[in-house]
Amino acid sequence: MAIRRAQLELDLKPRAGWGGRREGAGRKVGPNPSDPHRRRAPLAARHPCHVTIKVRKDVPSLRTVRLVREFERSVGEACDRGRFRVVHYSLQSDHAHLIVEAANTRDLACGMKAVAARLARAVNRVFRRNGPVLADRFHLHVLRSPREVRNAIAYVLLNARRHLAKRGRRIDPRLRIDPASSGRWFDGWRGLVPHADDPPPVARPRTWLLGTGWRRAGLISLSEVPGIRR
Repeated sequence: MAIRRAQLELDLKPRAGWGGRREGAGRKVGPNPSDPHRRRAPLAARHPCHVTIKVRKDVPSLRTVRLVREFERSVGEACDRGRFRVVHYSLQSDHAHLIVEAANTRDLACGMKAVAARLARAVNRVFRRNGPVLADRFHLHVLRSPREVRNAIAYVLLNARRHLAKRGRRIDPRLRIDPASSGRWFDGWRGLVPHADDPPPVARPRTWLLGTGWRRAGLISLSEVPGIRR
C-alpha cells in the first residue's frame, strides 16, 4: 500500500544581512567618473574623430620638451596605418588631444591602442619610470559636419591657449604656434604659411571633411581661444 506524504514548502523569503542584491551596493561613483565601458556606436569612414587620452596623476607633464620630441618620433612611425591615421594632435599637461580618421570602429580601436601604447612607452622612457600611464580608455567625439570639424581642429591645435584663459592667466600677445602640437605642419592657419623643415609626424587627411570640407567654415586664426567667450 503506497504511503502519501505531504509536500513541504521551501522558505524563499529574502533574508536580511549579507548575500544577494542590496540597494546601494557596488562601487560608488567618484568625483571624476571615468568613461563608461559601453559598446561604441558604428563609425562611418567619412567621419573623422576627436579623441582625448588622459594620463594618471602621478605622470609628469606631457608638455616636457623631451617628451614632446619623443612622442613626435614615436607617433610619426605609426601615424598612417592604412585604415587608421593621426592627422592632428596636441599634448597638454595631463592629457592628449588627437584628430584621427579610421575606416570603422574596429580600426579606430586598434589604431588608438597602438597610439596609446606608444605614448605610454614614451612617457616611461623619458621619465625613467615604470608602471601604468593611462588613466582610462580614450574619450571619443565623432565629427559629422564642416563646422564641427573646423571647431575641433581649432580646439586641438589651440588647446594650450584655452587652458591659459580658463585659469585666468595672461595670454602672450605674440601669436605663436604651440610647440607641443602638430600646428607647425598645419596649412589652414589664416594668413600664415607653415614653415616646418622636419617631416611631419602626422598623416595627410583622406576624408573630405578633414581635408577640404572644414574650410567652408573659415580658416583658423592663431588669436582664437576655442570654447571661451570674450
